[in-house]
Amino acid sequence: MRVGVEVGGTFTDLVAVAGGKVVVTKVPSTPRSPDIGALDALRASGLAISGIEDLGHGSTVATNAVLERKGAKVAFVATAGFRDMLFLQRHDRRNIYDLAYRKPRPPVHRADCFEAIERVAADGSVMTPLDERAVREMLVPALKAGGYGAVAICLLNAYANPAHELKLADLLRSTLPGVLVQCSHEVVREFREFERASTTVLSAYVQPVIDGYLRRFEDTLSGDGFKGRFTVMQSNGGRLPADAMRRSAITALYSGPAAGVVGALRQVARSGFGDLVTFDMGGTSTDVCLVENGRPALASETEIDGLPIRTPVLDIVSVGAGGGSIAWVDDGGMLRVGPQSAGADPGPACYGKGGTQPTTTDAHVVIGTIRPGSFLGGRMTLEAVAARKAFEPLAQRFDMSVEEAAASALRLANANIMRAIQLVSTERGRDPRDYVLVPFGGAGPLHAAKVAEDLGINTIVVPPNPGVISAYGLLASDYTKFDSVTRKMRLDDTAARDATARFAEMRARLSEQFDGMGLKGALAFTHTLEMRFVGQAFEVPVEVPEDRVAALDAAYLAERFGEAHHRMFLHGANLDRAVEIVSLRVGATLPIDSLPKLERERVAPRAAEQARIHEGGAWIDCARHAAEAIPEGQAIAGPAVIEGYTATTYVPPGWTASIDTADNMVLRRV
Repeated sequence: MRVGVEVGGTFTDLVAVAGGKVVVTKVPSTPRSPDIGALDALRASGLAISGIEDLGHGSTVATNAVLERKGAKVAFVATAGFRDMLFLQRHDRRNIYDLAYRKPRPPVHRADCFEAIERVAADGSVMTPLDERAVREMLVPALKAGGYGAVAICLLNAYANPAHELKLADLLRSTLPGVLVQCSHEVVREFREFERASTTVLSAYVQPVIDGYLRRFEDTLSGDGFKGRFTVMQSNGGRLPADAMRRSAITALYSGPAAGVVGALRQVARSGFGDLVTFDMGGTSTDVCLVENGRPALASETEIDGLPIRTPVLDIVSVGAGGGSIAWVDDGGMLRVGPQSAGADPGPACYGKGGTQPTTTDAHVVIGTIRPGSFLGGRMTLEAVAARKAFEPLAQRFDMSVEEAAASALRLANANIMRAIQLVSTERGRDPRDYVLVPFGGAGPLHAAKVAEDLGINTIVVPPNPGVISAYGLLASDYTKFDSVTRKMRLDDTAARDATARFAEMRARLSEQFDGMGLKGALAFTHTLEMRFVGQAFEVPVEVPEDRVAALDAAYLAERFGEAHHRMFLHGANLDRAVEIVSLRVGATLPIDSLPKLERERVAPRAAEQARIHEGGAWIDCARHAAEAIPEGQAIAGPAVIEGYTATTYVPPGWTASIDTADNMVLRRV
């Protein structure tokens, strides 16, 4: 029995596959104690925890620890003269017109930043040896007095030579028992001091939180008889055993969105689609990602709360547009939707838990696309009167009907989503019309057709049980780990040969790490070079095919760089200019032994019910279908509402929908 449990902002989802049977469960999340929501889902599913062989888990614990500033008390140790780098940051302004602009706040205070006397040059040579006496007599007493739970060490150029970091870490571990000591070269072996320091500090900040969370969860599971493998999803689209995640907590920041992308592409691939725009609309946000040829785009860096994190992540763009996003009026009198969310508690007004502010879920109840008695397959009844009451102040403010106010809020939510999709497509040289839109999450299929119309997309593929695709992705994801290192080399045949040798070293390193995690089997590798013209500030990722890694030459790499440069900047690369390799990245993947199949629980076909929805400024007739009762191949013309246990799909006029042989629902524009 294989189980995936994903903790979202509003609901905690579970998907289990046992003996060919699919079990789906949704329960309300418990934001203050996410593990309680995960355990509630396991118990509500009726599954025997002792019978679970593989449990995949994804949560927002690490993310919330940073956003809510609830991580460990961290001390930061830098090379003498560099203790302020976390506060100096980069010389840019994210909002150039904000006169009161302040840089993002790191999770440490300046008083918690310390210095070590040492210096390593950019080529790895030692300029000033580590002053061990000063460490023992000055640094250690200060750290002991501070009561720190973790120490983050980021010494200058340690990516080129970590000897001083290793020596300093040994000294601190021997004198500060019970305190986590995190070195930058263990987290990210790449240059750019601020980004490396930020990543290391955030890793040390969340690691004790993740460690405590996983231990509590494992202890409870163990008490219920669990003896299987417990794995945690990473932001890069792969998972790792929980023990490994305790040493690499920073990679779990965006595990939920990453799991959704993997689950969607694996399920939609059954229908033969490989070029996708995934669109995950949950309770608090919408996450979009571009997938080409069955592979999601990968970014080498992301950020949280304005702070950079240098680690490979799926290239996902998020906006504050979810089912709980609140409609409000700004200081200029304009209607806005999000990013504020009603969350799980109190939730939208229609939940009847005390919420009074209008949300997108309330808007759907008002216009009729969500039927109050069918939410979550009828397991949760919504309050239509409360939803209308929440929108009445907005309707009065703008002198329109309640239905028109709700429809306006939905149009704004769609505009926010469309903008996010443009960020991963048109702004990166991709035409969204060349892709199919894959909506999932509890609210995605309700908005998909309208968003597709605005983008010119003519095909939508809705997976079965779209509201739990992220939980399914925990079962469908492979085991993945990345290694990266900065090695600046002017491109010539010598540098190409050196890149081949470095790649071999990194593959061997990753293979050892997989063996140490108890993951046995043939690994698949990906190889990427970060390259640029000499004098440029940022790099272009250049993928190297597996069959060329062992025989690289300068001409071939220059050609690959020119293609990647043109694809990113849409103009020809002048290859007469000098080119350099900056960093190398290798990804290792151990595929899962079998891909579980996600499908609906089918029931006998039955006639559609007649309903009315507010569409185009008027009430119109609409057919209402049960997703589980639709036979394979039956064409359904819009306007229609297709209700399922985990999500509702809206088929507007001018669209048709049908279930294909892979149990995916395909919507096409007529």
